[in-house]
Amino acid sequence: MPTTSAIISSPRAQLHSSIQDRTARVGIMGMGYVGLPLALLLSEEWFAVTGFDIDSRKVDFLSRGESYIHRIPGTEIQMARERGFRATGDYSQLDSMDAIIICVPTPLDEHRGPDLSYITSTVDAIAPHLQPGQLVVLESTTYPGTTEEIVVPILERKNPRGLRAERNRENDENTFYVAFSPEREDPGNNTVARRDIPKVVGGLGPAATELGCALYGSIFNRTIPVSTPAVAEMTKLLENIYRCVNIALVNELKLLCLRMGIDIWEVIDAARTKPFGFQAFYPGPGLGGHCIPVDPFYLSWKAKEWDFETRFIELAGEINASMPYHVVSAISSSLNHRAQPLPGTHVLILGVAYKKDVDDLRESPALTVIELLRREGSIVSYNDPYVPVIGRGRKYDLNMVSAPLDDLQQYDCVAILTDHSDYDYQRIVRDARLVIDTRNATRGISSPKIVRC
Repeated sequence: MPTTSAIISSPRAQLHSSIQDRTARVGIMGMGYVGLPLALLLSEEWFAVTGFDIDSRKVDFLSRGESYIHRIPGTEIQMARERGFRATGDYSQLDSMDAIIICVPTPLDEHRGPDLSYITSTVDAIAPHLQPGQLVVLESTTYPGTTEEIVVPILERKNPRGLRAERNRENDENTFYVAFSPEREDPGNNTVARRDIPKVVGGLGPAATELGCALYGSIFNRTIPVSTPAVAEMTKLLENIYRCVNIALVNELKLLCLRMGIDIWEVIDAARTKPFGFQAFYPGPGLGGHCIPVDPFYLSWKAKEWDFETRFIELAGEINASMPYHVVSAISSSLNHRAQPLPGTHVLILGVAYKKDVDDLRESPALTVIELLRREGSIVSYNDPYVPVIGRGRKYDLNMVSAPLDDLQQYDCVAILTDHSDYDYQRIVRDARLVIDTRNATRGISSPKIVRC
């Protein structure tokens, strides 16, 4: 049986102690929509936090105490810097970290398969600096098995000290710890405090789970330990697939209700009065954001290894992906009723962010609508108070600047794609010639100019 002094000096005990007394140094890989808020939460608890990012622009912003994410004011960055928060692109500083948390994108490739290049390149960068007793946590959403099949082998193979991940065995000086803890960010949600969102943690072994729960338990009010990283990975996918399938359901029902002359929004409002067995989901012009349109297909891809077809996921994806085409069809039909063919018409898109009151363009259906309208010969402009410029992304190259709202009469059609709170919808309906509303933003306003689709 190990002596008391041996237990106290074990890597696990040392790291646990440093987490408890807030002396643990934490590195966050990726200063995006997930990594930066997490870094600020840790900083609030006086952890010494270092944010790592290959984007020098982000590092420069943070080093000046400025923010590049709309919902995070610069004052929060400045306060974090006063507590010791730093940003850098120098990976050699990973040597001094006690815990390293990976928050990098996991998009789909051109064949709708997982693109793990951000994860693998980040883990490749961590491995040469891996230290005994370090905790490495992956937060990026991915398919079950990624932590054990991709992350751990790279770390074990490429670290120069021959360190091994703890796996239900006695800890020693050659041990490091690995866990998966899915991010649960919901940009624009001001009703639930970030600390009140329970944090799921699945470690490769019991020590990793314990340490992960200790670290996250210092900033979240509740942690949920699970048996393996794969369980935690699948938990995140279930959450997002649940939303994806139910949004597809109401999108399909919206199309049916339009044919039947029924208001789907009124139907949903009535159904949500039921105090059990129903949760309201709402239709729209398609799915956006990094998670819901992307993550379900990680599981679809992985399921093929087991000769399993995820039919619900595929069908939901088809329905949601078709919605931008429905919007363009509705715009075209509405203009045709006014003897205006789509080619050559001036269309203004209101809102291009993927959801209201955020500045996030990732997978936004509005971008697809713009591309489709352009393809049909329309002259397209947009306005979004959160997105002053649309440049070039992984799947688009639009090069557009947000247009002012001072003369809506110049447009043949105004299409509401994102229902930002900033918009005065009464004025928009009054001043526009034709309004296509995909979000029910004009509810309560009666006008023959409005086409809800």
